[in-house]
Amino acid sequence: MSIYGFNFPTPIRFGAGSRKEVGPHLLAQGFSRPLIVTDKGVAQQAFFAEFVALLQEQGLKPAVFDGIWGNPVKSQVLAGAAAFRAAESDAMIGIGGGAALDVAKAIGVCIHNPEDLFAYEDRPGALSIDQPIPYWVALPTTAGTGSEVGRSAVISDDQTHQKKIIFAPSLLARQVFADPELTLGLPPHITAATGMDALTHLVEAFLAQGYHPICDGIALEGMRLVQASLVQAVQEPGSLQARSDMLLASMMGAIAFQKGLGVVHSCAHALSTVADLHHGLANGIMINHALAFNAEAVPERFERMAATLGLEPSVEAFFHWIKALRAEIGIPHQLGAVKVGAEQLDALVEVALADACHASNPRICTREDFVQIFEGAF
Repeated sequence: MSIYGFNFPTPIRFGAGSRKEVGPHLLAQGFSRPLIVTDKGVAQQAFFAEFVALLQEQGLKPAVFDGIWGNPVKSQVLAGAAAFRAAESDAMIGIGGGAALDVAKAIGVCIHNPEDLFAYEDRPGALSIDQPIPYWVALPTTAGTGSEVGRSAVISDDQTHQKKIIFAPSLLARQVFADPELTLGLPPHITAATGMDALTHLVEAFLAQGYHPICDGIALEGMRLVQASLVQAVQEPGSLQARSDMLLASMMGAIAFQKGLGVVHSCAHALSTVADLHHGLANGIMINHALAFNAEAVPERFERMAATLGLEPSVEAFFHWIKALRAEIGIPHQLGAVKVGAEQLDALVEVALADACHASNPRICTREDFVQIFEGAF
């Protein structure tokens, strides 16, 4: 038998109210001046002001950086690093969706690693992140990216909008506080889009090339949680059980995709780069179109996913479920619904082809294949 190596990410405190443990945790680690990294939307929520006040009551002196919006770009990271230094911070608290948590990781890179952020991009010949990352903890407010348990940050170039992946095991949060109460305020369309992001992670991880039965098992259980909870989370946003299950599914997706992703994500990254489309929504629209390309290569994997969901174990049953799920939560089937048209085809194909995610796809995807996938989605 071959010998395989596996790993598993961060310590997690999971449950309603776990955010209240952040202050005592940081104090116990010897920190008192954390920089809270968040986005403009979260900073305006009532729970955020309450969270900052609680940290102060617990004896911390937090500073806030909320200069994040949309798909995160390098200028936001540099502004956050400047805020860290100006406040003489000794730790970070990342609170928000994937954008805020990715920016927190990238800020951490900038504090002690002296070169340009993109010099550390995950590519051949890049520099290693060999200086310490400030201690940081993560609090997710969406159930989608799973960035709180991830080892990478996706940051775009301000001018080209090209996404760059910064990767290192040292980027892992030192502790995750996964509090489903923080997701109760998500509006239905964001719940739907981020939920489709989580589902895409789970499905693509299961389909990805390579031998990683631990990730496969996590992915299948995560899909079952999405099936049981996503529609309810969209339609009954106050359901703490549904929110809890989706938060778990999101983290499980990010854990599972250390095995790899695939062609759906390459298409979604292209749509975010070229059309500035929300990443989860892009995945939700493209999942059927792109996965159809994989079905003939690994039909047994689709049958196994269908069986896990309690469906007839067939490729057709799985795709029927995905299509029905998207319709029920309001995810459009075609790109025209989000004003992306065929005139953008060439740019989309170029970005998707250059994206690293499809390297682990179960079937090689060529330029012509990407053309056909996108044409089917218009």
